[in-house]
Amino acid sequence: MATLSVQNKSTATTGTRITRINRNSKIFKAIIKAILDKKGENIVSLDLRSIPEAAADFFVVCEASSTTQVRAICDFVEDQVQKACLENPYKHEGRPTGQWALIDYVTVVVHVMQPDARKFYKLEEMWSDAGSVMHEEVEKLK
Repeated sequence: MATLSVQNKSTATTGTRITRINRNSKIFKAIIKAILDKKGENIVSLDLRSIPEAAADFFVVCEASSTTQVRAICDFVEDQVQKACLENPYKHEGRPTGQWALIDYVTVVVHVMQPDARKFYKLEEMWSDAGSVMHEEVEKLK
């Protein structure tokens, strides 16, 4: 398992330590850059850390224009995260259909969706309590 840029939080009730990431974490940056490199569009990250029911710290949602592009973005995200962070996904789903693919890194869940699927499922609306940030092409230059 790779070392990530993290923000530590202790829980008083269990005494366990929860390791949380932020938008400056290596894995988060690798995911965004990989999506941009494969021309993913309308990239939004949702900060779920303040929502107790959330299963992850962040969702990253983007669009792909075809099933081929959905698969290409997913493959490249997994490749780049492995190279940068030595992390493999806990789980991934949806590649065979190519409408909505999910890559679960536990702290970050990546959703690659075709536009119709994104409009139908409305993840940003479902998690409207989360802070959201749009990620643009200019981020590649950093």
